[in-house]
Amino acid sequence: MRKSMCLLLVLLLLTSCGIAKKTSPSPQNKQSANAVKGTGNHEVRQLSNDGITNPKATSKAGHTVSVKGESEIALKDHFEQLAKRVPGVNGAHCVVMNKVAIVGLDVEGSLERSRVGSIKYSVAEAIRKDPRSVRALVTADMDLSSRLADMSRHISEGNPISGFSSELADIIGRIMPQLPEDTKPRKNAQ
Repeated sequence: MRKSMCLLLVLLLLTSCGIAKKTSPSPQNKQSANAVKGTGNHEVRQLSNDGITNPKATSKAGHTVSVKGESEIALKDHFEQLAKRVPGVNGAHCVVMNKVAIVGLDVEGSLERSRVGSIKYSVAEAIRKDPRSVRALVTADMDLSSRLADMSRHISEGNPISGFSSELADIIGRIMPQLPEDTKPRKNAQ
């Protein structure tokens, strides 16, 4: 009896020490840290026909023009319409800066978390496969979506995106948490 109890305990211990499969609750967490490394306070410059950058390339309305000659406002509207075509999306709000689109989705509140995750993934894939391809950060958080809607409205009114840089950094930080390789250890002053 004693031997069988010890054997059972050892087997139980061995089976419980398996390799854990790391799963992510949301496909958005699988994006690498490079998704935001290219973002920052860089201005978008249009290339002229001879390949030289034109630092003062803006549209007639004063909005920054992307590299392909399309304003960020037009891209924002296009990506919002693209997101609204995905089944399950009631509304979408988008802010485009450089080659990154931050998309906030309005989805039904009664949907399961896994269904919301697949909707977010579908929107991110639709934007990635678009010919005007940009990197997409997608969230279905109501707070972030409403903040993106307010920012989008202010930017459409002509306010500069640089005024929202700290709020954008906060939103991106909530969508993509800080990864271990992004941190730098502090040096203790002893």
